[in-house]
Amino acid sequence: MTDAVDAQETLEAVLKDEIIRMYEDVAEKPQGEYHFYHGREAAELFGYEKNLLDRAPAGAVASFAGVGNPHLRSQLQPGETVVDLGSGAGLDSIIASWSVGPTGRVIGVDLNPTMCRKAQAHAAIAGTHMECREGRMEEIPIADGTADAVISNGVVNLSFRKRKVVQEVFRILKPGGRFAFTDIVSAKQLSQSIVNDPKLWAS
Repeated sequence: MTDAVDAQETLEAVLKDEIIRMYEDVAEKPQGEYHFYHGREAAELFGYEKNLLDRAPAGAVASFAGVGNPHLRSQLQPGETVVDLGSGAGLDSIIASWSVGPTGRVIGVDLNPTMCRKAQAHAAIAGTHMECREGRMEEIPIADGTADAVISNGVVNLSFRKRKVVQEVFRILKPGGRFAFTDIVSAKQLSQSIVNDPKLWAS
């Protein structure tokens, strides 16, 4: 049992490094070739409003690497507090900030402090504000009962401990709060070769 736990912890550590590297590459070199949709092409494919993409900083749009559009069902309202899990270069946080307005609050959470700084810089260019905290979604660095809504775009599938992620989401939500996730779901059991490949996990 110990060997299995050690092996999973080792794979998780490798996966964390691969996730940080891959999405930092997308943010720094959005014109590069990747094996997943990204940038404005992906955002338009997933139903983001073109006027919002035009309004957002070009760097935030170019670095977009989500798998869907959580805003289609998030129903964010002025004055609400929103947490964006895996905030990346900040596009979803910026759109959330526009939705909740100056009386609202957006808190991003990302593994990578570089991405947090980039997201905050993009938010400043957009004329809005977001706070970004470095941390893991299995241990969200936010107090209980903080959020009216939690949004996430393609990151929950990256966790080995998805039940823990959901528990953390419920912990930080206010009573009656809600979450809007978009993610990748497999309808069948994945082979062990896929499960053990950090590059495939990170994509």
